[in-house]
Amino acid sequence: MKISAKAEYACLAMLALARQRSDDVPVRIKEISEAHAIPERYLVQILLQLKGAGLVHSTRGASGGYRLARPAATISLSEVLTAVDGPEAPQREALRPAARVLANVWAHVRAAERAVLDKTSIAQLAEQTNPREWVI
Repeated sequence: MKISAKAEYACLAMLALARQRSDDVPVRIKEISEAHAIPERYLVQILLQLKGAGLVHSTRGASGGYRLARPAATISLSEVLTAVDGPEAPQREALRPAARVLANVWAHVRAAERAVLDKTSIAQLAEQTNPREWVI
């Protein structure tokens, strides 16, 4: 499985937002950018994609920023990856028998990956991080 830098940054941003309590002020882009060494301009694009997918909300103004659109426990890692990288590309059909055998193996590997990503929530990941790692 290949994870793009964009997808990793999106996951880091979601983890930063998951650490926020519902009564906290929205998290500013600059805070996430500095804490995780993500270029601000790139992070803006990523957060817009996450917003378009309904995973985050933004608030404008002096006390504006971003927050999760719903509880972190209901957001899967696969949703975040799909939001920024799009759905998986369809696999081409293998013509030769040996290639079909391999294609079946690759399909099982992708299914196992997808199962892990679908079952892993942003809340589970946020709980596993060390609070001292967070600067926000």
